[in-house]
Amino acid sequence: MIIGDIADGLTRGVERVGDAVNEAFFEPVIRIGVTGLSRAGKTVFITSLVANLIDRARMPGLVAAADGRLLTAYLQPQPDDTVPRFDYETHLAALTAPSPRWPDSTRAVSQLRLSLRVRPGGLLSGLQGPRTVHLDIVDYPGEWLLDLELLDLTYPEWSEKTLSRIEAREEAAEFMAAAHAKDAAEKFREADAQALAKEFAGYLRAARAAGYSDCTPGRFLLPGEMEGSPVLTFAPMPKPGSARRGSLWREMQRRFDAYKRQVVQPFFRDHFSRIDRQIVLVDALGAIHAGPKAMEDLRRAMADILSAFRPGRNAFLTRLLLGRRVERILFAATKADHLHHLQHPQLTAIMDALVKDARSRADFAGAQTGAMAIAALRATVEETLDHADGPLNCVRGTLLNGKQAAFYPGQLPDDPQRLLAPAREGAEAWLDADYQVMSFAPAELRLKPGEGPPHIRLDKAVQFLIGDRL
Repeated sequence: MIIGDIADGLTRGVERVGDAVNEAFFEPVIRIGVTGLSRAGKTVFITSLVANLIDRARMPGLVAAADGRLLTAYLQPQPDDTVPRFDYETHLAALTAPSPRWPDSTRAVSQLRLSLRVRPGGLLSGLQGPRTVHLDIVDYPGEWLLDLELLDLTYPEWSEKTLSRIEAREEAAEFMAAAHAKDAAEKFREADAQALAKEFAGYLRAARAAGYSDCTPGRFLLPGEMEGSPVLTFAPMPKPGSARRGSLWREMQRRFDAYKRQVVQPFFRDHFSRIDRQIVLVDALGAIHAGPKAMEDLRRAMADILSAFRPGRNAFLTRLLLGRRVERILFAATKADHLHHLQHPQLTAIMDALVKDARSRADFAGAQTGAMAIAALRATVEETLDHADGPLNCVRGTLLNGKQAAFYPGQLPDDPQRLLAPAREGAEAWLDADYQVMSFAPAELRLKPGEGPPHIRLDKAVQFLIGDRL
């Protein structure tokens, strides 16, 4: 096993050196990771991103496009033959159909290569012709990213941490009862393991539906081809005084270790560790609507997510010797089109405060980080309605049932701590406000030639992520 790991590491090291030399001297490749927790809008983001880079009339915030130096963008076969291709064409067809619908959400890793022809600017503009820059866009579930924290935990540590975190949650009541009713020191029986794993997976689904973010292990929610396998048949349990070989505790421990070794480590090695730039999409409005506990849970999840990165500057020699390091990380609060634009600064400030602790660690390590409010696909228009207490700045859109509705979600505070402080203190509900969310369907699009789908600040997000490389 050790010799095999060493050989595998040497092989991958040689591949990294070859890739780095090729990218440095010929056609640069930027690997952009796109992730976010459930309902954050990863699939819509990537689809709109590609469409708006191919047809750039709505991208004035991307300097290379505004200057006319971004000449063309086109899709190419992806370089990794073993990774599923992001189904851009199907997703775009869903969003631009006469009766548009939201595309299916991310359930596994996928990839897409978009190649850009860029004319140099500045002093090099008259000396060099256009060059090709490849964007390898890697889409993966945020739940899998949270799993990286498990690599630093033993099964007893993970069990204790998980049980203490969820014991007061209503959604965990049935699982907690089952976990405490079973003696982990008893002889292992497969039926017991399956019953506990089923209860635990049920809790994770309920917690996600309730707005919680820390729903790990992520593969319990997105099992794919592993569904029903022993590597997904374990659960946290109270530690017994002693556990002999062949006990339920020892088997749960073995399966937890197998999950780290056979699921989490390959994801880190094959996909995550090769990312240059990263955007983390966050449904902050959904967490606010769910209440203070969900908000605090999201804040902790953001810190855990950033702790998984290896931030720093991607200098050429550093990449040759140490592999890639994430240079830029953008935290984006999605669904900004659910708010009137006058509230966008408050949403951005909340996003900034939500990841303040995590961002400070990345900034210290040399990576640039940013926070903004975006909508990859605008589904609403703004409208001001008369109200007894004064004018209300609303948004209007088509609901999932096909009806039109004007919506006012509530006034976000100017000071983010009015939300974060009660969340940290464990408040049960917001004291002075009631925040609502509404599910809009995508609006019917009528695009002119050269136009991508309408959005909010997608161009500025792209400028932050890759503008320096164009």
